[in-house]
Amino acid sequence: MAGLAGLRAIVTGGASGIGLATARMLAGQGASVAVLDLDPSGVPRPLIALKADVTDDAAVRGAVTEAAERLGGLDIVVNNAGIGAQGTVEDNPDEQWHRVLDVNVLGMARTSRAALPYLRRSPYAAIVNTCSVAATVGLPQRALYSASKGAVLALTLAMAADHVREGIRVNCVNPGTADTPWVARLLDAADDPEAERAALGARQPMGRLVTAEEVAAAVVYLASPAASSVTGTALAVDGGMQGLRLRPAAGS
Repeated sequence: MAGLAGLRAIVTGGASGIGLATARMLAGQGASVAVLDLDPSGVPRPLIALKADVTDDAAVRGAVTEAAERLGGLDIVVNNAGIGAQGTVEDNPDEQWHRVLDVNVLGMARTSRAALPYLRRSPYAAIVNTCSVAATVGLPQRALYSASKGAVLALTLAMAADHVREGIRVNCVNPGTADTPWVARLLDAADDPEAERAALGARQPMGRLVTAEEVAAAVVYLASPAASSVTGTALAVDGGMQGLRLRPAAGS
């Protein structure tokens, strides 16, 4: 399948999890893809691996410029780099708030503004931001993380409005809890990892974690010319968590 043949993409945080699944899927559909990551050493070919810290504006600009030069331009930006945080509003110190917002929100702003000059030259320009169901539902013990993803949702809508007349579409995906290395680390730290995994799966109406590939498929759709009339949209990939309110299962 080569629905993205000839298009050029960058994926931040693309060395693992949703980012790597997305980069592979973009490449599998014919795109040329550069991955920007703090540690891109394990990124497989034919993906182009570039080291970049999204909290460092100079590093981001340098990596985006190098990616555009090596790819011959840019058509697609996937802003996926992000970090998590647990706790109520009482639990996270100011330094952690600054760090999470710097990565999750400003990181997207830095990457997007570095890429915009190249995207303006593309007839198929698209930006896709990795947001979260945490932007639209209240989750316990996720105050800081939810605040950052709420900002990503608002940023997505504002960017879509700003750049629609330049031919640049901007959308986001809102994953539920996904089976990624980051979630695996959270589970490993739990007192009872198996019980915690079951609880995370049970809060999603489909009864399981979503996969990185399922989220990647949504990202690739939004990035593709097939979604040429889609902008300012948040696509939930959450097993029904945002929209469904089921009755308790019989016997529970």
